Amino acid sequence: MAYYLGRDVSVFIRSEDNVGALPAGTIDHTGSGTNAVEFSDKTSNSNTGVQVTDLTGVDLGIGVMDEDITYIGSKTVLKAEIKKETTIALTRKKSSNCWDVVFNNARFGTTSTAAIANAAGEPTVTTGTSFGYEVKVVLASTESITVPNMQITGHTVTLNADGTTEETLELISHEDPTVAA
Repeated sequence: MAYYLGRDVSVFIRSEDNVGALPAGTIDHTGSGTNAVEFSDKTSNSNTGVQVTDLTGVDLGIGVMDEDITYIGSKTVLKAEIKKETTIALTRKKSSNCWDVVFNNARFGTTSTAAIANAAGEPTVTTGTSFGYEVKVVLASTESITVPNMQITGHTVTLNADGTTEETLELISHEDPTVAA
């Protein structure tokens, strides 16, 4: 697990599906004008996505889930890798209700035909269609960690007595991250 301060990294989020620029208010169910482009975007001429603003912290965790298998009459234990897991928790100053709307309506990603991949539950993945978000963490040394097919698993808002508000968005993926210079 690694923790980075917001001033030390840049984080970009883009949709896995080729969404492009969605019209304003596409996933706006609250009447506030929040749209998906503020959260993620993947246009044909820009594959970087949308940079997270007012970032205060990034928590990056990479882990492996394994299973112990024992056979009768054998003293050795087989450790079998079941799956890999990459989690990213993004914390920022709360400036809009965009993350609230995305968490409540588009946890599994957005599509070009309807902004919400499947509001009723898990998305149906068809041939050639990806779901989720791609998160790219760029370090100050220009190295980057890119995690594909991330799904949103949690969203919290912190309130303080002095009125400072932060929000945290948690994402998870079982795909292998890519590290590049």
